[in-house]
Amino acid sequence: MSAPAAAANPPPSENPLRKVRLVKVVVHTGVGESGEPRTKAEKVLQMLTHQKPVATRARSTNRDFAIRAGQEIGAKVTLRGAAAEEFLGRAFESRDKQFDPASIDRVGNFSFGVADYTDFTGMKYDPEIGIVGLDICVEMGRAGWRVRDRRRGARAIAPHLRATPEETRVFVVARFGLTLLE
Repeated sequence: MSAPAAAANPPPSENPLRKVRLVKVVVHTGVGESGEPRTKAEKVLQMLTHQKPVATRARSTNRDFAIRAGQEIGAKVTLRGAAAEEFLGRAFESRDKQFDPASIDRVGNFSFGVADYTDFTGMKYDPEIGIVGLDICVEMGRAGWRVRDRRRGARAIAPHLRATPEETRVFVVARFGLTLLE
């Protein structure tokens, strides 16, 4: 007797290489000017992520906002692995564990904002810093996703390696216990 066909070919979700995973989380704050406001934004990012932020620079000149190309106008931190997952859990708590699925793009990545750093648990308002908001961008993928970004032999990735919006919804609900705003 032969085994049933379903047992011979398990569903794609059971294959560990097909599981959707958190690739990275980028926490960004743009203040629009260099100097003291950007330094305060870096201080907030360091308090929240426990990592040293990197300055972000303007790509082009905008005379209406008095921004020159190359001027430092913000700061960002990239988190991966356990640090990314821990930070993302805290960020979702600051949003009352609610998630809008409309923020997911066609390849499963998503982003959202936090209006003030004091929304995070344990953070107190510091009058020296003021109010600083954050943008949180999350990249999702599967094993093999690195093929796109590697230095040697970079290739376009196959569509079956991309995460779908539905898989991302299932991931964030299962991993972080979120409620979807539909």
